[in-house]
Amino acid sequence: MPETRVGVLALQGDVREHLAVLRELGAEGIPVRRPSELDEVAGLIIPGGESSVIDKLSRLFGMAEPIKARIAAGMPVYGTCAGLIMLADTVLDAIGGQESFGGLDVAVRRNAFGNQNDSFETDIAIPELGEVPVHAVFIRAPVVESVGEKATVLASLADGRVVAVEQGNLLGTSFHPEVTGEHRFHERFLQKVRSLA
Repeated sequence: MPETRVGVLALQGDVREHLAVLRELGAEGIPVRRPSELDEVAGLIIPGGESSVIDKLSRLFGMAEPIKARIAAGMPVYGTCAGLIMLADTVLDAIGGQESFGGLDVAVRRNAFGNQNDSFETDIAIPELGEVPVHAVFIRAPVVESVGEKATVLASLADGRVVAVEQGNLLGTSFHPEVTGEHRFHERFLQKVRSLA
């Protein structure tokens, strides 16, 4: 298996944008819809979309338990927006029966900034990624309301709301770097994948 073969969970959401970023960074990105495809990748990106739909489809396609097992085994995973919700151990306002894959020691609130009309963009200083601020796009975005001992805050808004976290091989952002040409989070994720190759 090539060291940079990375999957993008392709059940729902902005899959093509992540595949394009991976291609630009020299990694082999493949859509993942089945457990057999998950077995072929060294890391996984969970894209933005609708977390409750991703949850339902992941269970329908028999993906939820294999993903949970790979997370527990240390596979690098990067979740953006709905993907962050899917990685959170606790979803504060989940719809009835909604589950997450878990792994990140955080509690996340869905649609914390309001509906589609409340989407916004802003620049965020993230020292771990260098001096140039990250231009972040928030679309019906979640927010991290509490961070447990195992997780580390990477970025917060000016009002203190946490919007990027990391824990071992797991990385999550409330926003969508894949739509703004911001590749540093994907690069950080790929470093995790390559370090295990």
